[in-house]
Amino acid sequence: MTTVAITTLRTTIATALANPGVWSTFSYVPATPIANSVIVSWDDPALSSNDNSNLTISPTAHFKISMFVPFLDNAGSLANLENFMSTVFQKMANSGLTVNGPQISAPAVLNLQSGDLLAADLSIAILTSWS
Repeated sequence: MTTVAITTLRTTIATALANPGVWSTFSYVPATPIANSVIVSWDDPALSSNDNSNLTISPTAHFKISMFVPFLDNAGSLANLENFMSTVFQKMANSGLTVNGPQISAPAVLNLQSGDLLAADLSIAILTSWS
């Protein structure tokens, strides 16, 4: 498994999740989420360590991967989001990163000025390095 530095990990995850022609991938939170997109952002806590007295121990980085599809009809939108969930999960499994504790939230409808979206979040913890 690969250990990536904290400073490049967010971009590394976004690159692993890229799926051109299916969704747009962002390594940052855009001003307004768009339909058919996957967004990588820090979760809370952002970083944790197993040992408070030894800075050489690798930290664990916590991320939230948000998936958005258009909310056009309940059945179709839900099936589309479920496909996103499955594909994102598989891409993370194939990324070579040491991923722990993946959990996917229940789908939720977001009412935005740009339109209604159906969204779900994948929370992950990844073993990383300080530099």
